[in-house]
Amino acid sequence: MASNLPIPQPPRTPTPPTPNPEEERSGLGIYGGPRPVSSTISFDPNSLSPMTDTFPHRFGSMATPIPSSGSIGSPATSNDAQDSDSGGAPAKNPFNFQTQTYTMAPVAKSNIGQRRGHRYKHSSVSTQHQVFLEPAPRAPLALPASLPIPTFKEAWQSMSREQTTRLVWCLCHALVATYVVYSAAGSLALTALSHLIFFDAISATICVGVDVFCNFEAWKRSSIRHPFGLERAEVLAGFAMSVFLLFMGFDLISHNLKHLLESLGTHTPHHPHTHERVSPGSVDSAALAAIVATLVSAIGLKNHARISHAMRFAYISSLPSVLSNPSHFLTLSFSTVMLVLPLLSVTLYLWLDRLLCGLIAFSMFFLGIRLAIAQGLMLLMSYSGKGVDECLHEISTEPEVCAIEEAKFWQVHYGLCMANLKIRIRGSRATVDEGRMSKIRDRISILVKNRLGGGYGKGGVKWEVTTQLTLDGNL
Repeated sequence: MASNLPIPQPPRTPTPPTPNPEEERSGLGIYGGPRPVSSTISFDPNSLSPMTDTFPHRFGSMATPIPSSGSIGSPATSNDAQDSDSGGAPAKNPFNFQTQTYTMAPVAKSNIGQRRGHRYKHSSVSTQHQVFLEPAPRAPLALPASLPIPTFKEAWQSMSREQTTRLVWCLCHALVATYVVYSAAGSLALTALSHLIFFDAISATICVGVDVFCNFEAWKRSSIRHPFGLERAEVLAGFAMSVFLLFMGFDLISHNLKHLLESLGTHTPHHPHTHERVSPGSVDSAALAAIVATLVSAIGLKNHARISHAMRFAYISSLPSVLSNPSHFLTLSFSTVMLVLPLLSVTLYLWLDRLLCGLIAFSMFFLGIRLAIAQGLMLLMSYSGKGVDECLHEISTEPEVCAIEEAKFWQVHYGLCMANLKIRIRGSRATVDEGRMSKIRDRISILVKNRLGGGYGKGGVKWEVTTQLTLDGNL
């Protein structure tokens, strides 16, 4: 059965495309050359000039409206060109631009991109809940932040005639100590006496320096940097002198023990000492010079008037003012004994000389300990005086006082002590007014000053008393 399908035709040989007629090669018309034949654009040198606001008609001008989106990509017909040339309605603009006039008005601040977290007292949390409250306004402190500290040149120029005289005498006092140690000639007692005189000379120099610095405001006036002025520097210098006195006492004790051990047995000392320093029956000039220098420094110039406040001893306080100072008492008493030694025999002189050296050494050691404790307590803001228990007992016996809750006493420097008291009194706000509480504070302050400060006009240490009163009815 023959098929009805048509018989396929054999494939045809592909035919190459018909070539386009070649265009006449020519130039761009620059510098008078020929232009391309197929170009339909006329050359205009001013078509792109910035002095004109239009382009050639082929591309339109700046005023030519933009064609609609429907006509973009479709070839323009002759009818469209005729409609546009004949003044028809232009194509609709697809963009909705509106003209706006620029003004110099301030730009409103936007919160976009800013942190809205907790900003301490300026945040919304603290404003709503009052977490951070503004402190109550108060008047500024009357104290200055700091005061100028005088230099050595300013201190030297501010010295008065009396202060200059006292300073010169301190140098003479040190020369007397040098003369005594030079004329000792192996005498242990005179060597120990020279140490004591040298301590007196340095202490007197410190007292003169303190008086010179008193000429300046920074010494006594309080400031924020130095609440008690610079007067505590005197306590620090006295503490250093007490340590120096302790070391000198140890040196004398070791020196005396060395000579004592050399004299025992058949051992011959490497450096034999001769004791014919002063002929029997004559006056010891070194001891006499020590007595004169001490009396002039104590009575004439009063160089130890300050430091004697820290060296008061009960068993010599009843003596005259010169001997009530333990430093003067030791120097004058041992110097007087040294004047008597040349009147004794050589054998007795040797043993008394060693005995006096030991006594002076132990006295300096004991005095140094007492000074170090007294001035160390001042540096630690404590009070070592007597009468505190009696003062508190007398305060508790007052009729308005119910109980003493807290009491603190301390000595700041040689001339100032402070007392802070917290007392609970009987009564309530309805029965005790501010005037009555002020009278109770004044009475307690006077009681403390009379008991611990020696009373008004006695020349004792100044006391500053601060009292906090609590009403028993509020508890």
